[in-house]
Amino acid sequence: MNHIFDSVKATFFDFDGIILDSEWPVFESWRKIYTREGKILEKHIYIQCIGSDFDTWSPENHLEELTGKSYDWEKENADRQDFIVKALENARPMPGAAELIKSLKDQPTAVVSSSSHRWVDGWLEKFHLAPYFNTTVCRGDARRIKPAPDLYLEAARRLNVEPKDCLVIEDSKNGMLAAQAAGMKVLAVPNRLTNIIDFSAADWKASSLNEVLDPFLRKPQQCAPTPSSEAHSQSH
Repeated sequence: MNHIFDSVKATFFDFDGIILDSEWPVFESWRKIYTREGKILEKHIYIQCIGSDFDTWSPENHLEELTGKSYDWEKENADRQDFIVKALENARPMPGAAELIKSLKDQPTAVVSSSSHRWVDGWLEKFHLAPYFNTTVCRGDARRIKPAPDLYLEAARRLNVEPKDCLVIEDSKNGMLAAQAAGMKVLAVPNRLTNIIDFSAADWKASSLNEVLDPFLRKPQQCAPTPSSEAHSQSH
């Protein structure tokens, strides 16, 4: 097994952007509304809410500030949800996700997400991955969501593991901050939306979960720099 996982007693997976490539269609659903209103939603602005919720940064409030208009967000979000569901109609686990999860079957694992149980548990069942996890910790299972450490601390409590002995696999800054605040090690695996985030504070960084299966994964500062192509809350 990869040396990273040999050094910990439990591994916690974020969900959106790590197991399911859902963050991009969610972003696209927002960008569609902004475009309709003649505005541009930049990645570097939007990523402020990925892994958390609109209390961190709100695309709703931002659009209203830009346009000076108010919107029927109940209707807009229902339309967005339809767009997201259609975009994910034939979704599969992200590259390397199923293989890595199954390879850790002898180690305590959990999914820890700021999204709802309905969203996370539903997809885990659809992907036939639910049996590989000891527990799922989602919005509502702890007082605060990411970037607060509460969800990760709750996962450690459930598995009876010390936070310092836990590895967290994350794709967002809010997720990384939550894991670090909990005193856990972080493996950052950015996706096509979060690849502009500076993850140099993570313990390890990989370009995909396929790379995580490589036993020679390096520290972030040892990796060759990759140029940024552009300088979430999952509201499901």
